[in-house]
Amino acid sequence: MPSIELLYVDEHLVVANKPSGLLVHRGWAGDDDVAMFRVRDALGGEHVHPVHRLDRGTSGALVLARSREVATLLMKAFEEQRTDKRYLALVRGTAPDAGVIDYPIPRVEDGERVAATTRFRRVARSEVDRCTLVEARPLTGRLHQVRRHLRHLDHPLVGDVKHGSGAINRHYRATYGLLRLALHAHRIAFAHPMTGASIVVHAPMPDDLAGPLRALGLPTAPADDEAP
Repeated sequence: MPSIELLYVDEHLVVANKPSGLLVHRGWAGDDDVAMFRVRDALGGEHVHPVHRLDRGTSGALVLARSREVATLLMKAFEEQRTDKRYLALVRGTAPDAGVIDYPIPRVEDGERVAATTRFRRVARSEVDRCTLVEARPLTGRLHQVRRHLRHLDHPLVGDVKHGSGAINRHYRATYGLLRLALHAHRIAFAHPMTGASIVVHAPMPDDLAGPLRALGLPTAPADDEAP
């Protein structure tokens, strides 16, 4: 099984850099190669517990616990919005400088709509094509929240086959070699569940997204990673 980059490791938890195309755990799909198994193998076969999710197509920072106790504490922190998750998203068009998207979406597929809020800011606009790199901070944890909210803003994610545009996706595949969802969880911050220490982890962008961004004249990280 291929290896996975571990960005942070201590006796209680791990933060890994999940590749695009990889499920977090087997779930309904029954994949034999999932992020949880790769982290387990990187730790010498030790079982780990995913505490939040990233879509298959999304890459970036993924937190896993090394015990059930720590998993319970971390999941509660995510549920109570005591974590700071930041995503980089390539969207079609020129996005606004900054704003807040407050738009209810289903908690699960085809479920009842519930409150959902995402803050966003424009990182850079391409001078090569009509697209924008945006940093999104979901304040709630709904299914496909960043993807749905940016679509609601009329700036669909490039590479999103469910909530985006087929014509746009084909253009970016053919012109810039972008063969994946253009969404990367580049930063996560939270209080350590056992010590209370501030944990801030940055996930380097993989080449399958960084290459197309460079071709578009866009950065692969915000100039100011700490900006709200």
